[in-house]
Amino acid sequence: MHQLILVALFVSTASSLPFIGSVQSVRVTGKVTCNGSPAENIKVKLYEKEILLDKLLDERSTDVKGSFSLAGNKKELTAIDPHVNIYHKCNYKGVCYKKLKIKIPKSFISEGETAERTFDIGELNLAGSFSGESTDCLN
Repeated sequence: MHQLILVALFVSTASSLPFIGSVQSVRVTGKVTCNGSPAENIKVKLYEKEILLDKLLDERSTDVKGSFSLAGNKKELTAIDPHVNIYHKCNYKGVCYKKLKIKIPKSFISEGETAERTFDIGELNLAGSFSGESTDCLN
Protein backbone atom coordinates (compact mmCIF):
# COMPACT_ATOMS: atom_id res chain seq x y z
CA MET A 1 0.00 0.00 0.00
CA HIS A 2 2.84 2.37 0.85
CA GLN A 3 4.43 1.70 -2.55
CA LEU A 4 1.18 2.56 -4.33
CA ILE A 5 0.97 5.89 -2.48
CA LEU A 6 4.61 6.68 -3.31
CA VAL A 7 4.02 5.93 -7.01
CA ALA A 8 0.89 8.13 -7.02
CA LEU A 9 2.82 10.98 -5.39
CA PHE A 10 5.70 10.63 -7.86
CA VAL A 11 3.41 10.62 -10.90
CA SER A 12 1.40 13.63 -9.71
CA THR A 13 4.57 15.54 -8.78
CA ALA A 14 6.45 14.61 -11.95
CA SER A 15 3.56 15.58 -14.24
CA SER A 16 3.46 19.04 -12.66
CA LEU A 17 7.09 19.75 -13.57
CA PRO A 18 7.28 21.89 -16.72
CA PHE A 19 9.87 19.74 -18.51
CA ILE A 20 8.28 16.31 -17.91
CA GLY A 21 5.26 14.98 -19.80
CA SER A 22 3.24 16.52 -22.60
CA VAL A 23 0.02 18.49 -22.86
CA GLN A 24 -2.79 16.42 -24.38
CA SER A 25 -6.28 17.56 -25.28
CA VAL A 26 -9.71 16.13 -25.98
CA ARG A 27 -13.07 17.44 -27.22
CA VAL A 28 -16.44 15.69 -27.13
CA THR A 29 -19.93 16.60 -28.35
CA GLY A 30 -23.29 14.93 -28.25
CA LYS A 31 -27.02 15.22 -27.78
CA VAL A 32 -29.25 13.64 -25.16
CA THR A 33 -32.97 13.05 -25.21
CA CYS A 34 -35.50 11.71 -22.75
CA ASN A 35 -38.39 9.74 -24.25
CA GLY A 36 -37.78 11.37 -27.64
CA SER A 37 -37.64 14.99 -26.41
CA PRO A 38 -34.44 17.04 -26.03
CA ALA A 39 -33.06 16.71 -22.48
CA GLU A 40 -32.36 20.31 -21.45
CA ASN A 41 -30.21 21.36 -18.49
CA ILE A 42 -28.56 17.93 -18.00
CA LYS A 43 -25.18 18.09 -16.23
CA VAL A 44 -22.30 16.73 -18.34
CA LYS A 45 -18.69 16.54 -17.11
CA LEU A 46 -15.41 15.69 -18.84
CA TYR A 47 -12.86 13.91 -16.65
CA GLU A 48 -9.32 12.56 -16.90
CA LYS A 49 -8.92 9.28 -15.03
CA GLU A 50 -6.42 9.47 -12.18
CA ILE A 51 -5.16 6.91 -9.68
CA LEU A 52 -6.98 8.34 -6.66
CA LEU A 53 -9.45 11.01 -7.80
CA ASP A 54 -10.40 11.83 -11.39
CA LYS A 55 -9.50 15.34 -12.61
CA LEU A 56 -12.36 17.52 -13.88
CA LEU A 57 -11.44 19.04 -17.26
CA ASP A 58 -14.75 20.71 -18.21
CA GLU A 59 -18.37 20.89 -17.08
CA ARG A 60 -21.51 22.11 -18.87
CA SER A 61 -25.25 21.66 -19.00
CA THR A 62 -27.09 20.67 -22.13
CA ASP A 63 -28.85 23.42 -24.10
CA VAL A 64 -32.54 23.58 -25.11
CA LYS A 65 -31.83 21.08 -27.91
CA GLY A 66 -30.16 18.64 -25.49
CA SER A 67 -26.74 19.29 -27.07
CA PHE A 68 -23.41 19.71 -25.34
CA SER A 69 -19.76 20.34 -26.19
CA LEU A 70 -16.87 19.83 -23.76
CA ALA A 71 -13.13 20.28 -24.16
CA GLY A 72 -10.09 20.10 -21.93
CA ASN A 73 -6.41 19.37 -21.69
CA LYS A 74 -3.93 18.01 -19.19
CA LYS A 75 -0.19 17.48 -18.93
CA GLU A 76 0.64 13.81 -18.38
CA LEU A 77 3.62 11.47 -18.57
CA THR A 78 1.51 8.85 -20.36
CA ALA A 79 -1.59 9.06 -22.57
CA ILE A 80 -4.58 10.66 -20.87
CA ASP A 81 -7.63 8.47 -20.24
CA PRO A 82 -10.67 10.78 -20.61
CA HIS A 83 -14.34 10.03 -20.08
CA VAL A 84 -17.66 11.88 -19.97
CA ASN A 85 -20.20 11.53 -17.18
CA ILE A 86 -23.85 12.38 -17.85
CA TYR A 87 -26.03 12.93 -14.76
CA HIS A 88 -29.79 12.74 -15.28
CA LYS A 89 -33.21 11.84 -13.86
CA CYS A 90 -34.89 10.69 -17.08
CA ASN A 91 -37.52 8.09 -16.02
CA TYR A 92 -35.89 7.98 -12.58
CA LYS A 93 -37.54 9.08 -9.34
CA GLY A 94 -34.66 8.40 -6.93
CA VAL A 95 -33.08 10.95 -4.60
CA CYS A 96 -29.77 10.92 -6.47
CA TYR A 97 -29.01 11.02 -10.22
CA LYS A 98 -28.41 8.28 -12.73
CA LYS A 99 -24.84 8.48 -14.04
CA LEU A 100 -23.82 7.33 -17.48
CA LYS A 101 -20.05 7.09 -18.06
CA ILE A 102 -18.72 7.15 -21.63
CA LYS A 103 -15.05 6.44 -22.29
CA ILE A 104 -13.40 8.49 -25.05
CA PRO A 105 -11.29 6.42 -27.46
CA LYS A 106 -7.51 7.06 -27.51
CA SER A 107 -7.70 7.99 -31.21
CA PHE A 108 -9.48 11.24 -30.21
CA ILE A 109 -6.65 12.45 -27.95
CA SER A 110 -4.47 15.19 -29.47
CA GLU A 111 -1.06 16.54 -28.59
CA GLY A 112 -1.17 20.20 -27.53
CA GLU A 113 -3.67 22.43 -25.75
CA THR A 114 -6.39 22.27 -28.42
CA ALA A 115 -7.97 19.04 -29.67
CA GLU A 116 -7.60 18.39 -33.39
CA ARG A 117 -10.53 15.93 -33.57
CA THR A 118 -13.91 15.81 -31.86
CA PHE A 119 -15.45 12.65 -30.46
CA ASP A 120 -19.18 12.82 -31.23
CA ILE A 121 -21.17 10.42 -29.05
CA GLY A 122 -24.20 11.00 -31.27
CA GLU A 123 -27.71 11.13 -29.85
CA LEU A 124 -28.46 9.15 -26.69
CA ASN A 125 -31.94 8.47 -25.35
CA LEU A 126 -31.46 8.57 -21.58
CA ALA A 127 -34.74 6.65 -21.12
CA GLY A 128 -32.89 3.45 -22.04
CA SER A 129 -30.70 1.41 -19.76
CA PHE A 130 -26.97 1.31 -20.34
CA SER A 131 -24.27 -1.13 -19.32
CA GLY A 132 -22.28 0.28 -16.40
CA GLU A 133 -24.87 2.94 -15.53
CA SER A 134 -24.89 3.80 -11.82
CA THR A 135 -26.31 6.34 -9.38
CA ASP A 136 -24.45 9.34 -8.00
CA CYS A 137 -25.44 11.67 -5.18
CA LEU A 138 -22.29 13.82 -5.13
CA ASN A 139 -21.98 15.05 -8.70
